[in-house]
Parts: sequence; C-alpha cells; structure tokens
Amino acid sequence: GFSYVDLVEGLRDGRFYALKRILCHDKEDRQAALHEVEMHGLFDHPNILRLVAHCMVEKGAKHEAWLLLPYVKGGTLWREVEALREKGTFMPEQRILLILHGICRGLQAIHNKGYAHRDLKPTNVLLDEDDQPVLMDLGSMNQARIEVNSSREAMAVQDWAAQRCTISYRAPELFTVPSQCIIDERTDIWSLGCVLYCMMFGEGPYDAVFQKGDSVALAVQNPLTLPSTTRYSAALQRLLFSMMTVNPQERPNINEILHQLEGMQPAPAGQDTTQI
Repeated sequence: GFSYVDLVEGLRDGRFYALKRILCHDKEDRQAALHEVEMHGLFDHPNILRLVAHCMVEKGAKHEAWLLLPYVKGGTLWREVEALREKGTFMPEQRILLILHGICRGLQAIHNKGYAHRDLKPTNVLLDEDDQPVLMDLGSMNQARIEVNSSREAMAVQDWAAQRCTISYRAPELFTVPSQCIIDERTDIWSLGCVLYCMMFGEGPYDAVFQKGDSVALAVQNPLTLPSTTRYSAALQRLLFSMMTVNPQERPNINEILHQLEGMQPAPAGQDTTQI
C-alpha cells in the first residue's frame, strides 16, 4: 500500500515521533505491513531505525497499519546531498567516510541475521544530530539468500524486484534474473555503491539515466565511469569501483568493506583499534 508520515508529539513524554501510516487495501497489503513490523523487531542497533510501537487501525472496509518511529531531526541523506548541491559544494571525504561507516554497520547487522535490505538509497538513510546514519524503510527486506531453480522462479524474483527495489539503485542481477542462480545480500553492496557515488557527486550514478527515460537495465551492465575530479582519494574511488562490479560474485561483502574503511579513517570516538 501507500504510506504517509506524520510528525506527532507524545502526550506523556512531550517528545516528537514520526507516525508512518500504511494504507492497506487488502490482505496482501496488511501482510506486507506486518512484515515490516516483524523486520524492525529483529534489531536493536544504533544505525537501524527502531520501532517504538505499532497497531492496525480499521478504516471502514480498509485498514491502516500505524508504525510509531523516533523522529530523526536531520532528515534524509538525500536532503543533505540536495542542499549541498544547491550551494554548489560537495561533501568532504572525511564526512563521507563517517556516514558510510555508519551505513555499513547497519547493513552488517542486517546481513549477520541472514537478511538483505533490498532498497538501500539516500532517501532511506536518516542523519541524526551527530551525522550518524540510521537505515529506515525495512518493508523490502527479505532473506539474503534466494535460490532460483527455474525460469518461473526467476520471473517471480524479477517481478518482486521491479515492485520493491528502486530502479536507479537496483543491482544488475535483479533486472534479468537467470533461471539457475543464487541472489544474495550483495545486491545491497551494489546499492551501497550507488549511495556512496551520490554522496561524492551529488546524484546517483543512474538517476539521470532514469530521468531521461533511458534503460537503467542496460546502463548497469556497462562499467561505471566517474566524473573527472581530484576531489576524492584514489582509495575511496577504488572502494566505489569494488562495490559496483556487475558480477555479484566479485563484489566484496560488508565485512570486507568495513575492514577497508577502517584502514582509511580514524576510528569513531570510543572505538579502539589495533593496527598490525
């Protein structure tokens, strides 16, 4: 179903919350909303938005699922990227590394539980007052490992991805699903690369392709090209290229990315590291 988000104030504590109202037209919509609630229940992590409370409200023949979520003041990562672009400035590398590290920690928690986010994009990342990212919108989340054994199963996965995974952040293997394959959590690594690109260059690598009405499915099959700039280090550009490898088998997993990131930046406050 469609959803709306209202800013609400708690009567007892005076705090602000975000109330997500998902309009459910049928049983399938209700199940999807309850799935999102269930996914939230799996995590208690600083980089994943927590669910405060939830209920199902009857509205005549229809239902609304109400999800009460913390209000994160900083807004979305996309809003921040847009604001910088309007000023004609870009995000400094140290800030990119800090935000990317937090996103990776959230993804690591998801992948460690055997799930994948499947719709990672800048509008699904919130920034708190300390610039710490918080992953939200867990409605597309599902089992990380999807085994495909027939053309019928392949088409089902492809149709599901077309509905649930934003086109310009969708991994190449979800556009044309082979009839014998395993889709895994590395779809998120591709999307993570698109988010990193967006922080570096002010828009996703395939946003313009989609806006022009050209084929994103074709565009993602070609090697990534970067705007010419000396703004960012060779190490950050290498990290980006490693995430955006067309063959998912050649992409690093989230632990490998975190390991690379920790070699590129000072550890966040309160974390000790040992360099060997």
